[in-house]
Amino acid sequence: MPRYFFNTRLGADLVADPEGKPLRDPDQAWETARAIILELLRSEGTQKALLTASLEVTDEAGEIVLEFPFSEVLLSEAEPSATRH
Repeated sequence: MPRYFFNTRLGADLVADPEGKPLRDPDQAWETARAIILELLRSEGTQKALLTASLEVTDEAGEIVLEFPFSEVLLSEAEPSATRH
């Protein structure tokens, strides 16, 4: 199973994920990245700098698989549900 690393980019600074997580594919990496961002925003949400942060998900070779802006998660959380009753 491939290993993905979830590195946090905040401006010019990068906080590297030294361990990573074994996941089945990039889709699961995307789901995991979203969950990580939501948890960070819940626990550290008072820091405005997080709105400009992003998660850079890399594979074992160090190649960026996806870049996930924290603000994108906030926007998707704010959208009304299509199944709202």
